[in-house]
Amino acid sequence: MKREIIVNSSLIETRVGVIEDGTLVELLIDDSKNRSIAGNIYKGRVLKILPGMQAAFVDVGLAKDAFLYVRDIWQDMEDFEHLLAMGEEGEDGATEGEAPEEGADQEEAPGPLDLEEEAEAEAERPARPRRGRRPQASIEELIKEGQEVLVQVAREPLGTKGARITTRISLPGRFLVYMPTESHVGVSRKVESEAERARLKQLIEEINPQHEGVIVRTAGMGKSQAEIEADLEFLRTLWRKIRARSDMAAAPSLVNRELDLTFRVFRDLFGHDVKRLVVDSPTEYERCLEFADSLFPDLKHHLYLYDEDEPIFKTCGMDKELEKALRRKVWLKSGGYLVIEETEALVSVDINTGKYVGKHDFDETILKTNLEAAREVARQVRLRDLGGIIIIDFIDMSRQEHRDQVMAELKEALKADRSPTNVSLLSELGLVEMTRKRVKQGLTKALSQTCEHCGGLGWVRSTSSLAHQAMRDVEWRMLRKRLPRIKIRAHPAIIEYLREEEGEAIEQLQQTYGGEVTLAPEPSYTPGKYSVLEG
Repeated sequence: MKREIIVNSSLIETRVGVIEDGTLVELLIDDSKNRSIAGNIYKGRVLKILPGMQAAFVDVGLAKDAFLYVRDIWQDMEDFEHLLAMGEEGEDGATEGEAPEEGADQEEAPGPLDLEEEAEAEAERPARPRRGRRPQASIEELIKEGQEVLVQVAREPLGTKGARITTRISLPGRFLVYMPTESHVGVSRKVESEAERARLKQLIEEINPQHEGVIVRTAGMGKSQAEIEADLEFLRTLWRKIRARSDMAAAPSLVNRELDLTFRVFRDLFGHDVKRLVVDSPTEYERCLEFADSLFPDLKHHLYLYDEDEPIFKTCGMDKELEKALRRKVWLKSGGYLVIEETEALVSVDINTGKYVGKHDFDETILKTNLEAAREVARQVRLRDLGGIIIIDFIDMSRQEHRDQVMAELKEALKADRSPTNVSLLSELGLVEMTRKRVKQGLTKALSQTCEHCGGLGWVRSTSSLAHQAMRDVEWRMLRKRLPRIKIRAHPAIIEYLREEEGEAIEQLQQTYGGEVTLAPEPSYTPGKYSVLEG
């Protein structure tokens, strides 16, 4: 697979496109004013316990209070508080007063776990580790209102919901994900060689006698014990700094900020599978060279500075792909198409044959459309960063072997996704339910806003319906209030319809109720707005 990374850097925002075999599969955007907070670590204060939901609201200094579920709380908060207190006691080399200034390690240290790392960490993390926790402990037993807690953003604020947070801190490095509040050792699911998995697990056991939580990332394949151990020690040092900084900070406050997008590209995306990384900013290009020097010195020759006159995203065709990614309908090469609908609770994907009619066999036509759609669905899920529950409505297939082929194609295409997914079986109706971890808002919501005309419905009432509603309003006022004069002020299209289609009805109203109706076009009104004025 030929993989390329395109970095478009400006004063306003940084955009990164990931291209695989000539096709855009991921788009990452970091707004200079509204940076992502996923992975940030905060010192917060518990505001309110919700026993009925086994959750709590926590003030971490954001516009909306963050939400903390009981299952996201450290198994034994007393043990957790002792762990945090070690910073001021001088254990592990961290003493009171030694905390660096906020942001001091931001340029040289990998930051906390973000969307890109969750796929690898969750692959091996147990669902409910219970070291030191009482069985089925309630949230009232674990935390109290007014208590200070150290938390990490697991999911950004979405819509009306505040950020979801966790006390289970995760710090990604080059080769490892370090989880100081866990006691589990694992290897990324993407390391498929059993021999390599066994070697890496044995290596971690040797350098990690304290049994701290460690996941070996895919980038750790083939690395020596010295390289892995250096990465682990670096992350331990970073954790000590975070603890010390938390001890000195007042709640609520930011303790550790996730690194900028350019650095995350090197930490999470850049590797031997990348044929080239192209940057259009000389300043960012120099930073990339520095990152490559420290992280991947043997890959510096894969870096290129783009200096053409035309914008880089336009040259690479990514601006067009971005526009397509905001549309409901996605065309397939065969002539079929997908319709993607995003709602608050789930995402639905409907597959249609469209213009494709096949050549000979009906079942083969359906199979080819579904296979092509499976690959495109996987791409759109990554590109649009769709999350939560996703329902895929494949075209009905009568043969079981065809269903198996489509499911295998979908699962294979999803392997390249760095965010964890779970795919259910294909039902008799051709429906597949899958889930994908949601950490931040998807591409559509990030780049769009609610339509002022339809209010987010996706449609507006017809001109005739609005005109008839205005007429009913006029008739009621003339009947009940006996008003001598009434004015209808509305969008020009409504006024035109009333004049051309309802002229006789307006005349009949005036004669029946003895009043006068005047029509006044108002260009400033939206298509669905009108006013009925008295007098």
